[in-house]
Amino acid sequence: MKSDDSAGNRNTPPNRLTSILTKLAHGSAPFLSTFILIHLSAPALATIGSSSLSSNVMLLGREYYQTVFGERYLLLTPLAIHVSSSMTKRLIAPSSKPPRKLTSTLSITAYSALLVFVPIHFITHRLAPADASPPIFAVGPSELDYEFVKTGLARFPWRSWALYTGLVASVLVHAVEGINVIGATWLGAPRISSRARKFIAGAAAFPVLLGVWTLSREPLMGLSSVAERYGASFTRSWVYRV
Repeated sequence: MKSDDSAGNRNTPPNRLTSILTKLAHGSAPFLSTFILIHLSAPALATIGSSSLSSNVMLLGREYYQTVFGERYLLLTPLAIHVSSSMTKRLIAPSSKPPRKLTSTLSITAYSALLVFVPIHFITHRLAPADASPPIFAVGPSELDYEFVKTGLARFPWRSWALYTGLVASVLVHAVEGINVIGATWLGAPRISSRARKFIAGAAAFPVLLGVWTLSREPLMGLSSVAERYGASFTRSWVYRV
């Protein structure tokens, strides 16, 4: 009996920690979902309002995720919590309840977004344009609208399409898979079938990618000097130099 109690006591701390990590991972998800909804609404709306509407929506969205408070506490902190808690949970998972397989759709999309598509997107669309050296000269927020996206699509079509498609697909599929898990865990909602999840993710991605296609069909409207700064910004990333 004593040995059974000891085993139970040994298992309790990891189980409690796993429960806490699960709550952190799930609790941070709505903040990230809000950001995704706002961020992807802009290109999706290009279909009905061209790049002008996309740029206006993006500027409004920046009031949520690109202010000092918003970016730090509504985006980066939830992202850090979501990633660190999920990875820690994987590392400490007890043998009686092993972590989700790395080959699962939820895991594949998480790591492809985290390690490939999100870093490239962030470097290309946020860090590189801020380079103050010539010939970029720090493309400011007022200049960084959807003409920047159109320039990338025009000058680097296959790379831009591959990266935008990969980013949208990995993020939205992961979001749908995550919603399925969170809904079943906390709301007692029935699990959605794999086929239905794929359909939902595809239905969400379609208007976004259709908007990107609409943007790719528009003529470039910016000044040639600004377009050159855009082009130089893209080539700061190795992806656009290969």
